Amino acid sequence: MELTGTVVHGGPAEGGPAAGPLLVLGKPLSFWGGIDPLTGEICDPRHPRHGDSVRGRILVMEGTIGSSSSSAIMLELLRNDVAPAGIVIARPDAILVLGILVAGELGHPTIPMLRLDGPDIAALAPADGCPATLSGDALRVNAAS
Repeated sequence: MELTGTVVHGGPAEGGPAAGPLLVLGKPLSFWGGIDPLTGEICDPRHPRHGDSVRGRILVMEGTIGSSSSSAIMLELLRNDVAPAGIVIARPDAILVLGILVAGELGHPTIPMLRLDGPDIAALAPADGCPATLSGDALRVNAAS
């Protein structure tokens, strides 16, 4: 399956594709208090994916639960090398993108972010855990046959 969207952030300067298994969230997530910035684990006990790690995954979600601190958590995830490999989102959060931009300015790795429409996000639910690559404006999913 291949889906095309709008690039929110292109990722590292090298421009290579981000790759990893999909982590499709059916419920929004707050980065502040929802993800442990030291481990990359979803630590909100009320979230259905509590205990799952975002590290090295392509994180797919409709949107986030806003907090002005989400940029700091994203920066820490990137600095600690426990960030997602990339983010695919229907409603991008400018504060979250800011954390990615600041990480790059500080010399830390960055990740790509792609905006897809809500129906495309919903269509990815059955592909949770499947290997995927995020490159430019395309998400390619190697779904099991």
